[in-house]
Amino acid sequence: MLIRNAEVWDRGIADVRLTDGRIAEVGQIEPRSGETVLDANGGALLPGLHDHHIHLAGLSVRASSVICGPPEVNDRTELASRLRQHGEGWIRGILYHENVMGLPGAKELDALVPDRPVRIQHRSGRMWLLNSPGLEELLDNADPPPGLERDTNGFTGRLFDEDQWLQASLGSKPPDFSAISTDLTRFGVTGITDMSPRNDPRMADHFASQLEAGALRQHCWLAGALSLAEARTGEWHLGPAKLHLHEAALPPFDDAVDFISATHEQGRAIAIHCVSEVELVFALAALEATGAGPGDRIEHASVASMELVERIAALGLAVCTQPHFVSERGDRYLQDVETRHIGDLYRLRTLVDGGICLAGGSDAPFASADPWAAMAAAVSRKTHEGRIIGRDEALTPEEALTLYLKAPDDLSQQREVVEEQPADLCLLSRPWAEARTRLSPGDVRATIISGRIVHDLVDQSPGQGLTDS
Repeated sequence: MLIRNAEVWDRGIADVRLTDGRIAEVGQIEPRSGETVLDANGGALLPGLHDHHIHLAGLSVRASSVICGPPEVNDRTELASRLRQHGEGWIRGILYHENVMGLPGAKELDALVPDRPVRIQHRSGRMWLLNSPGLEELLDNADPPPGLERDTNGFTGRLFDEDQWLQASLGSKPPDFSAISTDLTRFGVTGITDMSPRNDPRMADHFASQLEAGALRQHCWLAGALSLAEARTGEWHLGPAKLHLHEAALPPFDDAVDFISATHEQGRAIAIHCVSEVELVFALAALEATGAGPGDRIEHASVASMELVERIAALGLAVCTQPHFVSERGDRYLQDVETRHIGDLYRLRTLVDGGICLAGGSDAPFASADPWAAMAAAVSRKTHEGRIIGRDEALTPEEALTLYLKAPDDLSQQREVVEEQPADLCLLSRPWAEARTRLSPGDVRATIISGRIVHDLVDQSPGQGLTDS
């Protein structure tokens, strides 16, 4: 394939030839006989976007789930209404926040839905809330796990860090990725790093089968358990080991140090989930005890004081951030976060100016999977209601875009449209000078993975703009 008249990222107007899944030539190129030609009409041609932190299985089942937290659901009455509108059988809720009605036990959820099984996932991803019918059905299928909370009256219905037990009890299988993979191509996303801490050889086999079947079109890096290093690779790539911290239940410090050391012994980087100041302090102390390795990274760094930023820089760590949380959750942050920490929320400029490697990920389904919305939020720093959080932390549109152009196996490197690189590209319908003022997924004209067009604009017929010379 020959892409003609493209505004090639960082190179200007040029033609780009794709051969055998790679970029063969960039320059002024004449079509070959019978070669497919795509006229870019001056549109920006970018490296394909990479989502460096996503949870594909959770995102794939989101369509059949009920959103149970702000801004859609803000109190008990709204939650009850949402749950009662759901079809038949199990009700699966997601994105719950305790501002709605605390952390309800089974009896409290029974008051909302007494006659159907309910399971609601906290937005942290680490807790499920069950009503009595749901609790009873699960315990009929399996013995109670350690993470099922008890009090003097029995099981409370609160389940912590037991996704594998829950899946086994429900008899559920990993979902098909085809629909969400197609959605991601519309954003120009050509690669993903799945960041589930519970990714293991079983999930790796599922990802491999989805890739082999063509259901998952994006190139895929898997982070997760230490056991992933033992899994069959091929279609997917081995990513970091994931240490998911939770302030309310931090692991023994020595256990965290041992996990990091074991990760480094495998030749892998560590990725540590840190959404609170306490979690970040804990993570940095553990890394200071072990010594940081190549590619080690902090996920989120949601609350980072200047002192902690300096420690991140001193350790040579990368940060994978989610700029759109300021937009999607910022109004709630302004209510819930201590005033002294408002300026510490989702820093961007401070990290870049501090020499810290910064990459972008969606954290979907816990937030939108749209990287363009995240870029816009990184530039504006506006909440949903239009308030500004950390104006001085804003990035330029170019800097925001580069968060999604980092190489997944080395975040210190930026991918480019140059010869011999994989033909994974995002073609916009307009020049970058126009696109930078919009940062809209609607400007994605075509997405190309391994030299093949996997997405065209929905308002053009398949192949429009393509010719055979």
